[in-house]
Amino acid sequence: MKLRTVTIFGLGEAGSLFAVDLVNLGIHVDAYDPADVDTPPGVQRHDKPYDAVAEAEVVLALTGGADAETAIKQALDDIPKSALYADLSTNSAGAKKSLATTAKSAGLEFVDIAMMTTVPGHGLRTPSLASGDGASRYVEIFRDLDVPVERVSDVPGDAAIRKLLRSVVVKGLAALVIEAMRAGEKAGCGEWLWENLAKAITKADEDFVARLVNGTEKHAIRRLHEMEASATLLEELGVDPVLTRGTVENLRRVPAEGVPGVLIKGQNS
Repeated sequence: MKLRTVTIFGLGEAGSLFAVDLVNLGIHVDAYDPADVDTPPGVQRHDKPYDAVAEAEVVLALTGGADAETAIKQALDDIPKSALYADLSTNSAGAKKSLATTAKSAGLEFVDIAMMTTVPGHGLRTPSLASGDGASRYVEIFRDLDVPVERVSDVPGDAAIRKLLRSVVVKGLAALVIEAMRAGEKAGCGEWLWENLAKAITKADEDFVARLVNGTEKHAIRRLHEMEASATLLEELGVDPVLTRGTVENLRRVPAEGVPGVLIKGQNS
């Protein structure tokens, strides 16, 4: 199917970048955003959401997670039944399932899209995962536009689950570095700490991550004492050890609960 017309809900940073790329591909873009934001060149912006969806083949909802429900309901009865509704918000699996139920009530196919990296620098071609009853159709449409999208399943929320589980680590790592750097600056060794952490992180590979996880079970008691001392140090430096306390609690549970099995490529049948 050659895509001709797309409706975009939300002309914030991500929505605007998607819109510009679509226009540059010769695709007609209708859009609606009640906020006072700029309209990208070539986009036909509407004052009412139902006008924006009148000719839609695909609706791309690029809103904040809190606005996703409002977005899907604002012109639900006016979206053509042949259209595909794609929600690209960052949201819980439960929220995605609720959106899918709303779409189904209107006879629309729904796809939960999880964007797996930042949109700036990638735009329309941001790598993403797709799930829901419209996932296969979405993949077929957008792969023709060289969009790197992978179908996960027909279950809405499955894409969101994968994104959010990854975020536990990626966003958590950023928060840990921030917590450590705050203390490092107070201790007068911030520059040293940054260089040490950057070197360790950039050299990490799959074996390194596996050793971290597997070694935790073997050395849980020793690591627990080390992290209790780390939490005390941060407190002495005047930094609230929010995440470090979480690490201490996690280590306390390891002797009884163990750790997840780690799959290393080439080492498992």
